Amino acid sequence: MYHVGSKDEVKGRTGFAHFFEHLLFEGTPNIKRGEWMKIVASNGGQNNANTTSDRTYYYETFPSNNEQLGLWMEAERMRHAVINQIGVDTQREVVKEEKRMRMDNQPYGNLLTAILNNLFTNHPYHWPTIGSMEDLNAAKLDEFLDFYKKYYVPNNATLVVAGDLKPEQTKKWIEEYYGSIPKGEVFPKNFTKDAPISQEKEVTVTDPNIQLPAYIFAYRTPSNKEKDAYALQMLSTYLSNGKSSVLYKKLVDQDKKALAVQAFNMGMEDAGVFAFFTIPMGATTKATLQSDIDAEIKKLQTELISQEDYQKLQNQFENQFVNSNSSIQGIASSLATYNVLMGNTNLINKEIDIYRSITKEDLKNAANKYLNNNQRIIINYIPEKK
Repeated sequence: MYHVGSKDEVKGRTGFAHFFEHLLFEGTPNIKRGEWMKIVASNGGQNNANTTSDRTYYYETFPSNNEQLGLWMEAERMRHAVINQIGVDTQREVVKEEKRMRMDNQPYGNLLTAILNNLFTNHPYHWPTIGSMEDLNAAKLDEFLDFYKKYYVPNNATLVVAGDLKPEQTKKWIEEYYGSIPKGEVFPKNFTKDAPISQEKEVTVTDPNIQLPAYIFAYRTPSNKEKDAYALQMLSTYLSNGKSSVLYKKLVDQDKKALAVQAFNMGMEDAGVFAFFTIPMGATTKATLQSDIDAEIKKLQTELISQEDYQKLQNQFENQFVNSNSSIQGIASSLATYNVLMGNTNLINKEIDIYRSITKEDLKNAANKYLNNNQRIIINYIPEKK
């Protein structure tokens, strides 16, 4: 896992971190172009990569007798990935097609972009991970080479090896393959912060791919390192996770006012997003949905949730924690994430204790601290007029 994501990009050159997730499978001096996936598959392995605003994660899963191969391949990627014009041109078209398929031609596909654009105006969370078509088209080979030299260095990376392995042998291979890769300069992450939102703001965004409007009520929240971020995660689950959740039961199931409703919490390294999303049913107005959502927020701010609901939440998070670390891949991903983004690998053992320590009062306090009308952006996400 490399500590580089879309927030490390500069305005006018967005999408680089995600672009590398594709580009760094092009090959190395010792792995011919187009051979990476074949080598992995022919040795019984699987591999992939993904990018967020905060990090880029590459992984291989091999039978334990091919551990050495996996370590060598990742060292190759770090030491001397081949970045040339043919690779950039090929992957540029792949990424542009991905953007068209997942976002630009997808109903509600640019909804998260609308939230980020409006919640963050100065901080680089302002743009989506995939970047913009204009920036992707304008990017030059030299800029990709510079990005690689800047961020793909050993002291900006965390290597996790998990599974049926012999630790001493693993350490020897790591020393052999990675020991001579020179360190780089790790740049401080001093990003411009946004002033707190103190006045409700309303914006309209159009989407040519939808027939029904959606309404979003979005709040900027603290870094996922803060205890409050855990409380907000629990609140979003309480409000809309599953058919027995508060908002789903009320707006979709009982009152038939909404086709969909969701409260989601997106924790990131520097700040977070808490947002309500709803699509009206039939003639239901935005004002009605807004009033009902506000009523549930007010309830959270003035009353404690029931002991039964609180215990259900604790059970859900314990189940989620156990499931996320029930496979070798899950353990490796958790260890990398906790180390890179949270600065504490031992959270793999202790994070569940943070959730257990959150009280009903903590949930009420978080709702009062972060979910006030004057702290939100309302986004009217409506069909584009033909």
